[in-house]
Amino acid sequence: MLDTGYTPWMRQANLVAGEWIAADSGRTIDVTDKATGETIGTVPACGRAETERAIAAAAEAFRSFRETPLMERCNLLWRLHDALMDNQASLAELLTVEMGKPLAEAKGEIAIGAQYVRWFAEEARRAKGEIVPAGVNGRRILVTKHPVGVVGMITPWNFPSSMLARKIAPALAVGCTVVAKPATATPYSGLAWGALAEEAGYPAGVVNVVTGSAREIAGAMMDAFAVRKITFTGSTEVGKELIRGSADTVKKVSMELGGNAPFIVFDDADLEAAVEGAMVSKFRNAGQTCVCANRILVQSGIHDRFVKKLVERTKALKVGDGRDDGVEQGPMIDADAVEKVEGFIEDAKQHGGEVVTGGKRHERGGTFFEPTVVTGASQAMQFATEEIFGPLAPVFRFDTEEEAVELANATAFGLACYAYTKDLGRAFRLNERLEYGMIGINSGLITTVEAPFGGVKESGLGKEGGSQGLEDYLETKYVCVDGI
Repeated sequence: MLDTGYTPWMRQANLVAGEWIAADSGRTIDVTDKATGETIGTVPACGRAETERAIAAAAEAFRSFRETPLMERCNLLWRLHDALMDNQASLAELLTVEMGKPLAEAKGEIAIGAQYVRWFAEEARRAKGEIVPAGVNGRRILVTKHPVGVVGMITPWNFPSSMLARKIAPALAVGCTVVAKPATATPYSGLAWGALAEEAGYPAGVVNVVTGSAREIAGAMMDAFAVRKITFTGSTEVGKELIRGSADTVKKVSMELGGNAPFIVFDDADLEAAVEGAMVSKFRNAGQTCVCANRILVQSGIHDRFVKKLVERTKALKVGDGRDDGVEQGPMIDADAVEKVEGFIEDAKQHGGEVVTGGKRHERGGTFFEPTVVTGASQAMQFATEEIFGPLAPVFRFDTEEEAVELANATAFGLACYAYTKDLGRAFRLNERLEYGMIGINSGLITTVEAPFGGVKESGLGKEGGSQGLEDYLETKYVCVDGI
């Protein structure tokens, strides 16, 4: 194991019922530094048996934790927030090593995770019921809110800390207990949440974290009646499997799935702002985000000037180890991800696209890839309907607002989209016509704890963040009191 500042958070064990355990089989999974390929440690390769014990522990803990007074739950969340921020530097370094993103982005991820914790600590105090006027005299109708129960959480590798924050924080805020499975590629940032929960003072069994076989762990969650809610962030294909699997025990589900975000630039846009927004949206985290610009649609009148500036900015990006000063793009997560981007580029060239910068593996080797811009993009190309998840920016040309909306909506996905325009009326028309759960007007970075994060169509169900993010962890009951 490397001897660096982040090692106190590298828990090479799973947290189940308040104990740090190994897999029953003794098997482990290697975890690598994505920039160097070096193995930095191992985590348990757990499966169904260990997950079932974690579920049982969470179910037992729920019996008492649900009765925890509101202000005690809020204070626990405040302590969890402070633990995150007090250890921001070391947690960010760990995240950068196991995931690859630049250290500045990793620090930002830890910070927004802490903001989610603080937000839901405050929002829990507003989880109100209501008294509804009754239709007959002598009767009162009460509507009350209650924690859903044990929550199974499955999170991805691209934001291994903040994705867990948006699930753990609302669950703990309302009195639910947790069984979390972080991604195999980036398990340490997930396991760190178990250690942070211990430091904050959460009772044994309230937060459980298991690593290992996705199929076995998810299967145990789906089969267990005690797990009353599943929250998942990941691909649409896996999300559909989980939705089907939830049917037998009729679980509540939240699904934040794939995207294919259009980034629309109209002729009347502020050119500099649009280019800056495109860079932030497209190349943050090496393009490995579900809300990043997947298709850049530029109106004909501004197209050439936009492309020129976009290419200049893209060429200037510094690629390297995320821990090095000034690095703006780190390595991609693995070789499969690199090959997928290469496939998109080859397909685009075969259909008439032109690679104007980048287009190949970076000279650093490993999974580093050159930031890439392709022009002449069309609907015939794979990335028109599929998610890229890499540092590839395809630029499409359009002529009219109606054409832009039609192109933008020509996908099964509906997570996020962006548009740059100075026309206020157009902004409102786009809100009505674009089939997306989140719309950024003149902004390429719109995620915030105060707003509901989530998509429509095949991009998911439910919301994370905002007041809506708390509702997904609550059940509503109706009580009729008669004879008053």
